[in-house]
Amino acid sequence: MVVSWLRRIACRLFRSEWGTMKMRANGFLLTAAVLAGSSLYGCGGGGTTTPPPPPVITTVATPTITTSADNGAQNGAVIATLADTTSGATIYYTLDGTTPTTSSQQFQAPILVSSNITINAIAAKGGDNNSDVATQAFSPGIASGTLVWSDEFANTTTSAAQPNPATWTYDIGTLCCGNDEWENYCAWGSATAPCNPASPNAFIAPGGGLNIVAQQTTPGVYTQGGFTSARLKSQGLFSFEYGRIEAKMTLPESQGMWPAFWMLGNNIATINWPACGEADIMEHIDTNNTPFGGPAYPPAPGYDWIAGSVHGGTTSAEASLSSDYPASAANGFSAAVTHTYGMIWSKGQIEYYIDDPTNIYATDNTGNFPGTWPFDQGPQFIILNLAVGGDWPGDPNSTSVFPSTMLVNYVRIYTN
Repeated sequence: MVVSWLRRIACRLFRSEWGTMKMRANGFLLTAAVLAGSSLYGCGGGGTTTPPPPPVITTVATPTITTSADNGAQNGAVIATLADTTSGATIYYTLDGTTPTTSSQQFQAPILVSSNITINAIAAKGGDNNSDVATQAFSPGIASGTLVWSDEFANTTTSAAQPNPATWTYDIGTLCCGNDEWENYCAWGSATAPCNPASPNAFIAPGGGLNIVAQQTTPGVYTQGGFTSARLKSQGLFSFEYGRIEAKMTLPESQGMWPAFWMLGNNIATINWPACGEADIMEHIDTNNTPFGGPAYPPAPGYDWIAGSVHGGTTSAEASLSSDYPASAANGFSAAVTHTYGMIWSKGQIEYYIDDPTNIYATDNTGNFPGTWPFDQGPQFIILNLAVGGDWPGDPNSTSVFPSTMLVNYVRIYTN
């Protein structure tokens, strides 16, 4: 009975907010510390505190590598996609057979596979172990000069058709993309003013051909944002590394029109411009402007021309090379006439040509580039756009033609 009574006293002491209390019972001085060591085993809620379990560290799921021969791939080429079932995981990969790390390029978009490569990939997530390496070797054995991907912009209907949404998405808005341009870029179907789905800025015409159309929202009013146009890109949907790419196009020619066919590195999402690399396959501004300075840098060449450029280096030290075609008026070149504009991209080198891959007018490589060469880091995505105004071409004026159309018959990629 005395033990039971002492146990009840100890429980009351233990639950008290005081760390140690003294009490007398049957002439003996008892302390909570003694009772805690000898009698607390009978108290409800007492006993030794169980430490929390250690955090569970899991291993991220191994990425999957799947391929498709759809969406423009042809003649033995496939489009490879990487995915992972672990929510929030980031996939890192290499294309040269080396083991990827978290310093390797992140997967951003499906990749065209048309040469002998090995894709290795891991997935990582903070607090978890990295996944095992997924690997897949490709040996398509496709001959040099083979067409391996294209968008022919076909349309057999009698209405304007949407550009393939599996390949093309859009930059949108006014001043979305720098250069102090004047247009408001509109996506297919956009009803956000001033965009008008009844008068689209990018569509495939009946019978075929991608039309990118610059329009003036209010005739006679020349203000920034008072024009609409379109900027299509394959970012996040399709990309490739190395090969020959070309587009057959007819370009608009009037003050302020700035059509372009170009590429950016997939890794722009992680390392920004210009370190991601920018390859300008074709840019054109009005004949009366100079090739490399715009209207503020006279004299104008006095003949029609286009430019091909490469940009790289770092954010703090941009580096570039630019070349214009043709070299003189004697060539008789006119951008208003349909031409094929192309780029041959190989390891360490980019070449630009017009109409025929043997008609090369610029060769840029690791030997002549004045900064960090960015074009061997990984795949790039395609951009087609028609800008209005900006730092290079100058602003549109009363001589500018609206609507103006950049017509693209096709975009094709061949093996080197």
